[in-house]
Amino acid sequence: MKRREMLLAPAFIRVLRDRPNVLWILGDDLGCELGCYGDRVARTPNLDRLAGEGARFTRFHTTAPVCSASRSAFNVGLYQTSTGTHHHRSHRRDGYRLPAGARPVMERFREAGYFTANVLEMAPGVRGTGKTDFNFTYAKPFDGTHWNQRGPGQPFFAQINFQAPHKGPAFKAARQRRDPADPAKVELPPYYPDHPIVRDEVANYLDAVQMLDWQVGVVLEQLQREGLAENTVIMMFGDNGRCLIRGKQWLYNYGTHVPLLMRWPGVVQAGTVRDEPCHALDMNATSLWAAGIEVPQGYHGRPLLGPKAKAREYVVTARDRCDMTVDRIRCVRGRRYSYIRNFMPERPYTQYNQYIETSYPTLGVMKELHAQGKLNAAQSLFMAERKPEVEFYDLERDPFEVRNLAAEPGEKRRVAEHAAALDRWMKETGDRGGELEEEPARQL
Repeated sequence: MKRREMLLAPAFIRVLRDRPNVLWILGDDLGCELGCYGDRVARTPNLDRLAGEGARFTRFHTTAPVCSASRSAFNVGLYQTSTGTHHHRSHRRDGYRLPAGARPVMERFREAGYFTANVLEMAPGVRGTGKTDFNFTYAKPFDGTHWNQRGPGQPFFAQINFQAPHKGPAFKAARQRRDPADPAKVELPPYYPDHPIVRDEVANYLDAVQMLDWQVGVVLEQLQREGLAENTVIMMFGDNGRCLIRGKQWLYNYGTHVPLLMRWPGVVQAGTVRDEPCHALDMNATSLWAAGIEVPQGYHGRPLLGPKAKAREYVVTARDRCDMTVDRIRCVRGRRYSYIRNFMPERPYTQYNQYIETSYPTLGVMKELHAQGKLNAAQSLFMAERKPEVEFYDLERDPFEVRNLAAEPGEKRRVAEHAAALDRWMKETGDRGGELEEEPARQL
């Protein structure tokens, strides 16, 4: 579907005149395990309907594989590596502020006359967390806790942050709902051993995805009931990839690839599928553009719609310290290839991380089977004593990224092109990943 075919000029003019509301719906640690993305186990009728009524983006990524760094980027419109907010849950006690010119997106909406809200109570049993998780200090990012607190005729920019499918209470609550996912039917990637505990963990994640789908359905019903559905731009997405081994905290596809579903009646044509690489900073820029707010010079995001829309050749993602686990990794990901550079290859994938050790039962299974020599080659990759300096994958032939082609003679030119692209990005965006932290790394 061509971008110009998504825009209906008369409706577009009307929507701008009416100043549409903009609503972000976030699933915490949500990957693309939805029916509309081809998952054959998760039942997600509300999200599937949302995709059918708007656009589904198939190569949408967050710029970081963990919540605080990712949120510090897409709420600002600049890479977290450029603003010094790239280490997970950093700057919690030092009063750190964004660099000059960098501002949270809700401030830009507020200046344009919008009411901003981080929604809490939605309906009985459906409540947002109010999560921000910024790696910078900002006194009052939102005006209120629901769009119904706005003034008469005032448009709103709102976020609803749902905990599901994050590990913890959401996983437990999801197991109490009807029709849990069948562990026997879940599809395991080749780097997971086929073990009952592994299947159960993946199935429980899908249970939480299904609970999130129900919560989103309540939001959609509320908008319809209040007469807001037709003039509200909805963007539904995940703040980082799924909370399973080789997903969250890593730059493989499952770590940053998240859904983006966009509904804008009269502007985005129903059933649109967009397959170009894009990232969450583009979603930020698109939100500003939809509201008629000028996208700032120097923004790292670009609108996905309109005259300034321009398809990307690739997206760059970045991982730095996560909890007490110090690391630095960068990835260039295009339509077919992914290039990963490990700046600290001497640090293994399994260096100690309390959160993963206590919350990911699959890791315990893999450690046990590895010690017994029962993991195959793909499953053993995560247990290696050190990481390769460079990883290069053909996503068309190897979608799970288990065959590293970095040393293949036939890929030398492509590897060099991707390496050069990363070098340019690091220079152009002022990547601060090499700077030492002033405060000690710790579990937060």
